[in-house]
Amino acid sequence: MLVREKIEEREKYFLSPFATLSSNSKGRALPEEECPIRTCFQRDRDRIIHSKAFRRLKHKTQVFVAPEGDHYRTRLTHTLEVSQIARTIARALSLNEDLTEAIALGHDLGHTPFGHMGEDILDEISKSYGAPGFSHAEQSLRVVDKLERDGMGLNLTYEVRQGILQHSKGQKDLRVCFSERVCDTLEAEIVRISDVIAYLNHDLDDALRAGVIKEESIPKKVVKVLGETHRERINSMVQNLVYNSLNSENLKFEYEVLDAMEELRNFLYETLYVNPQVKSENERVKLLLTGLFEYFMKNPRKLSPNLPKEDNIIIRIRDFLAGMTDSYAIELYESIFIPKPWRSF
Repeated sequence: MLVREKIEEREKYFLSPFATLSSNSKGRALPEEECPIRTCFQRDRDRIIHSKAFRRLKHKTQVFVAPEGDHYRTRLTHTLEVSQIARTIARALSLNEDLTEAIALGHDLGHTPFGHMGEDILDEISKSYGAPGFSHAEQSLRVVDKLERDGMGLNLTYEVRQGILQHSKGQKDLRVCFSERVCDTLEAEIVRISDVIAYLNHDLDDALRAGVIKEESIPKKVVKVLGETHRERINSMVQNLVYNSLNSENLKFEYEVLDAMEELRNFLYETLYVNPQVKSENERVKLLLTGLFEYFMKNPRKLSPNLPKEDNIIIRIRDFLAGMTDSYAIELYESIFIPKPWRSF
């Protein structure tokens, strides 16, 4: 037997009956010869890690725009934290870790520069031109399907692609959001929940570090139910989910824990996400992205020649802007719109 086949056989014996087996994957849009060593989901994980879009996450905003401190999260560190939380849960529940990890590593590949500010602005611009709205989950799928490898895409498996598409929750109440299963696989459901566990905790941690939130202002219910420290809160959420989901085809929290998570989320929205200090850059980001969008509408030939062919100019510009890092977007804007002093030769 090939190494891959041995791994696939082990999955059949050791994984939960609710797990997604590599050997049962619905496959790829373009059939490929199987790797002798890696399962299909392992190959997907590796393709994502080696993609250009994954490397660019290092310079994309999580909450704080272009933070100067070394310890603030970026979109890349967020992705890695989601991946590790998701793998812990998948292993504890005997689900497919490789599928879980691949979805987690790819879930934010289509995120814009400047975090959710950038996403909201691109959505607004797109609709103003009569184009479909912009969603980072849909853009992440577009990245792996069409934009990577100069338009060839990564040709990922159906299960990973669906997990990437289905991970986003919007601003729904968590008590409602996690009361029912919405993903095709439990592995994708794990990533959907791990995304929330990660950002609730690391956004709070970053806000405390920045002095935007004080320790004593954290709601008492959150501290009592989830814990006093960053580590305790993550541990409480993960353990509660695991112990309530063992031998089940659904993932469940105790209501008390889910209620505390929703209170923490509301607290972060009130004190961090809409904080005037944090949102002070909003108008500048809007000016920057709108300016670039309008510039390329008038000068489509100035778009990157590396972009895949796309008949809809709105989508083409959107692909270009969404793929930018924060620093590249700022530098490009300055090079186009900021006058340079004359230097004699």
